[in-house]
Amino acid sequence: MPSLLESLRSQTTVVADTGDFEGMRRYQPTDATTNPSLILKAVQQDTYKPMLERCVRANVAASTPDIVDHLLVAFGTEILNIVPGRVSTEVDARLSFDTRSTIERARRLIGLYEKAGFDRTRILIKIAATYEGIQAARVLQAEGIRCNLTLLFSLVQAVECADAKVQLISPFVGRIYDWHKKQQGTAWDETANSGVKDPGVLSVSRIYSYYKNFGIDTEIMGASFRNTGQILALAGCDLLTISPELLASLSTDQGVVPSRLNKDFARANPAQRLPPGEQAFRFLLNEDAMASEKLSEGIRAFVADARKLDSLIEAQR
Repeated sequence: MPSLLESLRSQTTVVADTGDFEGMRRYQPTDATTNPSLILKAVQQDTYKPMLERCVRANVAASTPDIVDHLLVAFGTEILNIVPGRVSTEVDARLSFDTRSTIERARRLIGLYEKAGFDRTRILIKIAATYEGIQAARVLQAEGIRCNLTLLFSLVQAVECADAKVQLISPFVGRIYDWHKKQQGTAWDETANSGVKDPGVLSVSRIYSYYKNFGIDTEIMGASFRNTGQILALAGCDLLTISPELLASLSTDQGVVPSRLNKDFARANPAQRLPPGEQAFRFLLNEDAMASEKLSEGIRAFVADARKLDSLIEAQR
């Protein structure tokens, strides 16, 4: 009998959510994703500290933001030598509400990858799914720079991303689960809110049905998982990005994973079209307390880690 991971691979593209190269080699994902928190965690380990030191020495006259970009691309190029597919590299979260600066930073990252000899089709530029971030992605996609819109918690964000023709979105399953669990407190019933009934799973399932019913090509990559039950309940999703810890669990447990998200699921769950545009986006996002709170919280957390990474770089000068 196959492992759960092997069975999952037969219907969903498995992506590693890590900055650890050895973990990628062990689990052989198709793609890999990184974020400021993962890179910060990696460069504080003895294995990866030399990468930080080399980037600072090689760019001693550069600004801290420039060195950060070189470091991100250094990690990304190592990853691209391991995985057969794509790597996602994130624009500084401090630019989440600055369309023009996000565009400029993304172009710079792509330029560094191309200088290193990698085709831009193997790079996904990660951008927070604010309205400003999505508009930056709209411009970048038109230039052939593919984007991964992250910190996505609601259908209205997904709809605006589809209108911008972004390559991929990353709805955050675990953080949605966290919010609802915290809101319900002692009334939370784990059994009643697990598997296909998990609030994060339900959110991704709704986006999946919407995209498939309306023929939207944007890829959906479930992210931010808290347990394997959430992952298995989204079998059939275009992609799933999974931490090394959960990849390890899936690789050791055996079983056949049934497909859940597929054409039959989409047909059985028709969707009502939402209007794109700034007014609808801002109003509907504001109406969704969970999505509003988690988007803001996620940006703050990534900004905090970006500042810590800046400090590590500046300490090396």
